[in-house]
Amino acid sequence: MRKLAIGIAASGALALTGLVAPVASATTTPDLVFSAVTVNNGKAVTVGTTAAVKVPVTYTLTHPSDLTIDYQTTFAGVLLYRGTLSRMTNEAEPEDVPTCTTTATTDTTVTESCKETLVIAPDDTLYSAADATTWKAAGLYSTMDRDEDGSDGHIHIGYDFDAWGPLGSGVQVKRAAKLTADAAPEPVKKGGTITVTGKLTRADWEAGKYTGYTSQKATLQFRAKGTNSYTPVKTVTSGTGGALKTTTKATKDGYYRYVFAGTATTGSATAPGDFIDVR
Repeated sequence: MRKLAIGIAASGALALTGLVAPVASATTTPDLVFSAVTVNNGKAVTVGTTAAVKVPVTYTLTHPSDLTIDYQTTFAGVLLYRGTLSRMTNEAEPEDVPTCTTTATTDTTVTESCKETLVIAPDDTLYSAADATTWKAAGLYSTMDRDEDGSDGHIHIGYDFDAWGPLGSGVQVKRAAKLTADAAPEPVKKGGTITVTGKLTRADWEAGKYTGYTSQKATLQFRAKGTNSYTPVKTVTSGTGGALKTTTKATKDGYYRYVFAGTATTGSATAPGDFIDVR
């Protein structure tokens, strides 16, 4: 897919909307209608501390039949934002030119079914814990004109930007979580006491690392050797630094793990099973 021009379509027009007051434009706003906006198939977006997450977006765009959107001087698409349209606290923009297929036409309008990809990156898009919330979707239309005198002594870039929102239900952005489990001693005598420790952490986007998630409930589960399913043993609450610790009786060979269901701001996590040899 063809990349959007950095500094023209998104980084210029979109980023500035959150930094300066909107400027009155003499350009007539086209009659664009964005509808049926769905972000990430209706699921939350969970982001860690290093990898960027690509978020699919689908929508329907209806525009005047005489309007040409060429993605060189005219642009249309969907972005995600926090705050208000006039002053975005944060935003995530399309990575590529949307792919649109015409589904209906009239004498005056064209309706297209479109899909695009937004990018949410922990080192570029997410700045603090406040970003773990519901982001809104908005339709955008931007025009750009560029004039260089050929001598490298002057350049003019002008743009007009319109946005419509919020659209659809937006999307919940969550902090990724990690979970560990360690059962000891091993081997252990049948009927003996097993201590299962672990740690629950979640992405700290500001610090760029995972930090302890305290006062959260995790479920200790057990899977007997030779079986495929885990069963719950007990619920444990994370302490300082996200530490988990509990005891249980050894009955048979098998695997112990912790499972965290997630919260409104943090994704779920499951620790790898730790094997215990019971003799």
